Amino acid sequence: MVDNVAEYFKACDRCKKANKSTGKRLENMLKIQEPSKPWEIVHIDWVTGLPPGGDRSYNACLVISDISSKNPIFLPCHKDDTAMDTALLIWNRVISWTGILTNIISDRDQKFRSALWTSLHQLFGTKLSFSTA
Repeated sequence: MVDNVAEYFKACDRCKKANKSTGKRLENMLKIQEPSKPWEIVHIDWVTGLPPGGDRSYNACLVISDISSKNPIFLPCHKDDTAMDTALLIWNRVISWTGILTNIISDRDQKFRSALWTSLHQLFGTKLSFSTA
């Protein structure tokens, strides 16, 4: 019975017009490729607006999440860290532990669009993907 009702509503022209979707169509979005091993593809983002803490008064956190295992790495940092500061933080605290990352997905932050990051990605053969807002 449920199947019959569902089929009726799918075929009903009046129902289709009344229930028109107003949001973006999801089938047009690109899918993230499935990683073949952990720490191959990661998502990176900042959490800012935190109260100062620690001996260096950190006020932000850089979060790096593995797409495969969903394991995060939380790195205390400062909101005004430069692209170089962020690159060194990732090099010293992440790549030394996980190895070279294949793909980094991030928002369109200026730090990741800088000439420094472009050069680093070319040097290591890493792909930098930008997520949509």
